[in-house]
Amino acid sequence: MQVSALKLTQHPLRLLTATLTLALAAGFVQTVQAQPYGGMGGPGAMGRAGSGMGHGMGAGMEMGGAMASERMLVAVKATAEQRAQIQQIMLTARTEMSAQRDAGIKLRDQARALFTQPTVDANAAEALRLQMLAQHDQASKRMLQAMLEVSRVLTPEQRKIMADRMAQRSGMMARHRAEREALVKPAR
Repeated sequence: MQVSALKLTQHPLRLLTATLTLALAAGFVQTVQAQPYGGMGGPGAMGRAGSGMGHGMGAGMEMGGAMASERMLVAVKATAEQRAQIQQIMLTARTEMSAQRDAGIKLRDQARALFTQPTVDANAAEALRLQMLAQHDQASKRMLQAMLEVSRVLTPEQRKIMADRMAQRSGMMARHRAEREALVKPAR
């Protein structure tokens, strides 16, 4: 182990190449993780509270699954008809997003394979990045469509209640995050 580290420091070009490779791989991983369904198993940002498109009108329908959906629908006093319509909208979106999630997994697998090659092809990496961006854009558009459909089912007053509740939740999450960070930071 020490010998390989010594060889890298003796050859600045090798050290530079290794550093650039790691930096590119890290940047690529961040791009991949920016996918709206990155590891959560849910359809897009709706699967995670407080992220991206999920902060809009459709967020409450998927935060934490069916229980959170019901709580949000109860909070806005949704009628039985509204509940049925919203549940159908979300079911359709979830079904359509499943194929996109699978496509994202394949792209991540391709990225992993690409960056484990002895020589990383920059053109292939760029082409893959563009595919990932297009796939992410497609997922984002589908989520916006679902959010717009839900907004048409709810009244303006119900949307205001939902927005207020999400703002409260966002504030609570920010406070919790700040508390956790304060516990982790070393005392000065």
